[in-house]
Amino acid sequence: MRLVPVQKLKEGMKLGKKIYSADGVTLLAVGVELTNNLIRRLMGIGIDYVYIQDVLTEDIVIPEVLHEETRRKALRTIQSSFQKISESSITSRGIGGYRHLGRDFSVVMQSILDDLNSQEVTMIMLMDMNQTDHYLYRHSLNVCIYTLILGAASGLSHEQLKVLGIGSLLHDIGKTQIPLEVLLKPERLDDKEFEQIKSHTELGFKILKGEPDIPLLAAHCALQHHERLNGTGYPRGLKGSEIHEFAQWLGMADSYDAMTSHRVYKKAMLPHQAMEILYGGSGTMFDQKKLQVFRDKVAIYPPGMSVKLSSGETGVVCRIDPSIPQRPVVRVLTNEFGEVLKAPYDMDLTQQLSIVITQVEGLDTFGETTIL
Repeated sequence: MRLVPVQKLKEGMKLGKKIYSADGVTLLAVGVELTNNLIRRLMGIGIDYVYIQDVLTEDIVIPEVLHEETRRKALRTIQSSFQKISESSITSRGIGGYRHLGRDFSVVMQSILDDLNSQEVTMIMLMDMNQTDHYLYRHSLNVCIYTLILGAASGLSHEQLKVLGIGSLLHDIGKTQIPLEVLLKPERLDDKEFEQIKSHTELGFKILKGEPDIPLLAAHCALQHHERLNGTGYPRGLKGSEIHEFAQWLGMADSYDAMTSHRVYKKAMLPHQAMEILYGGSGTMFDQKKLQVFRDKVAIYPPGMSVKLSSGETGVVCRIDPSIPQRPVVRVLTNEFGEVLKAPYDMDLTQQLSIVITQVEGLDTFGETTIL
């Protein structure tokens, strides 16, 4: 299968991966044949890309990071908990009327860790664009997966990963206290509204620190995830080692997923674009060594993505070598003149060092998408 921008979908194409609702319920199943009406609905609910079945790429496997039941349970827990908190009173002692936050998220976190361990997930290839909003729930889960893989790569213990994961799942919980008209405003925020958005870090800390079953370090993840090495972050303007290591991982993952997700006010960036922006803050906003680990663990050209090569040929990423994720195996489908090959072949970019990826298919590139 391959990843196709929704604006380039055509009637008769068949879905290669499910489309999920905000709480993990299947809206469209694998194999559904798209109609013009369905394509318009996909555009309307904020999905930028979908995976499509294709004879030439039918053997390309798009790995699932989590089992479907784990993903559904996590999203439902995030949704129900955030909704309860948004309706509850927040005091210095925690959340009035809701006493199971720590227990609920500990159970979910153990399921996520079990999935990542059982599937030996070592690379981040989410490209989780087959899910409708609510953005906040999806973002919370994605960021959690990113930070857990990065934390494991840096040698954290199981207990440390559990704390990091809970802090990641709940890092934006303070946004439950922000008015929806501000949180979902499609236009540029004014200064007052931006200050309201920034307050979610301290609000999140206030919510979590009063919960007896939530580790205090998880609360500090919520407080510090917008701090930056050079002191330009918020809410406290912390610098360097003043920012906890967990919050530093979280800050990178939060920024990356925000850039690669569809928002009410912007389209999703492609992974390589977001990574370039992160690297622009290397050594100033983000720790250089941690960013290197992040880059080595993120598939900026995930399987199924259409790419153009410096040779002029185009194709679809079909496999990734985890040791060199920036140079995948590409199934070449057209020659340098744009002609469809009668016999497509796989090119391993780790062996063809003179050839590089120069472009990836987005909403405004490559012209028409041909599916066989």
